[in-house]
Amino acid sequence: MEHIKDLIPFTNGQFYFKLAFGMVCAFLLTFYTIPAIIKISRRKNLMDEPGVRSSHLRKIPNLGGIAIFYSIGVCASIFAFELFELYKFLFASLVILLYIGVMDDIVIMRAYKKLLAQLIVTALMVIGSDVRIRSFFGLFGVYELNYFLSCGISIFTFIVLINAFNLIDGIDGLAGGYSILCSAMFGISYFRLGEYNYPLVILSGVIIASVSGFLYYNLSNYRNLKIFMGDTGSMILGFLLAFTAICFIDIFIDKNLPDVPRYHLKSAPAIAMAILILPITDTLNVFLVRVCSGKSPFLADRNHIHHSLLDLGLTHRRSTVYILVYYLFIVSVAYFLRHIDVNLLLSVIMLLGFAGAYLPKALLLMKNRTI
Repeated sequence: MEHIKDLIPFTNGQFYFKLAFGMVCAFLLTFYTIPAIIKISRRKNLMDEPGVRSSHLRKIPNLGGIAIFYSIGVCASIFAFELFELYKFLFASLVILLYIGVMDDIVIMRAYKKLLAQLIVTALMVIGSDVRIRSFFGLFGVYELNYFLSCGISIFTFIVLINAFNLIDGIDGLAGGYSILCSAMFGISYFRLGEYNYPLVILSGVIIASVSGFLYYNLSNYRNLKIFMGDTGSMILGFLLAFTAICFIDIFIDKNLPDVPRYHLKSAPAIAMAILILPITDTLNVFLVRVCSGKSPFLADRNHIHHSLLDLGLTHRRSTVYILVYYLFIVSVAYFLRHIDVNLLLSVIMLLGFAGAYLPKALLLMKNRTI
């Protein structure tokens, strides 16, 4: 990234203090905010009603994303304020997504209004804050991208990941657990890439802590403590993961940054794809199934990976664990094969991703035939 070198490097003491204190504060803010949100949601009947596609049988509060936004917004702007100085529209984008998410969770907005808001948010980040994919590193034979193509691809990437992350939020713990794993992997990568990236490490840590506080309630067995993150939480987390992924790819463009390991430079896009492979393959799989069935690709159904696992008789928690373990396996494969050609690596990643999407469907088909 051409301007990340303008950050003032932290001392080790400053970094570890900010990371530890930021994570503690983020966890506590979420943990102690959610009970108030649950209380207000029940009093005002701001609940998620069970439907045909729902995996729950009773009304559950679905405004947990407000607590996640509150925690991340406060703690990141204090402990990683450098990011908000560099990316002027980052906080504004989060506020817009908060508004759109809350409106959709309460009154259900029309799809085109949500898409318009997402276009505004991503344009602010890509054009206003210059958060762009500048090179494909030889992926599909493409290297440096011109400005307009870079902006177009980056805006598309943001929107796809925001909506794809929203689609995997279908069972307890999946979206939250996956965002923790993604943030942890990006955070570790940023840490290894040098002190100039420490604000991004802190942001990743704050996301992990905030979502951990939410998962305490989301995975609760007690009815009065249960809450969903809703579109508010899934859109904000999808946006932040897209932001960290693009920053991760873009870091390798700036050859003037010190201490950036070059040994896996060409595989950066494929590694980022591997970390975000679950929402990408799940969304592509669902769209393909709908199109092949002659249905609209935007028509809601029960063709997601987690739906197949639930239909096999697994609980929410077991389904979540199996999905997360499998996609950790994909990231491990991508890491150990990072030295191979980037196009071959991406092919392996996508093959494994689609295998994970279709395996539960195949098992469900076999189960139905034996009945």
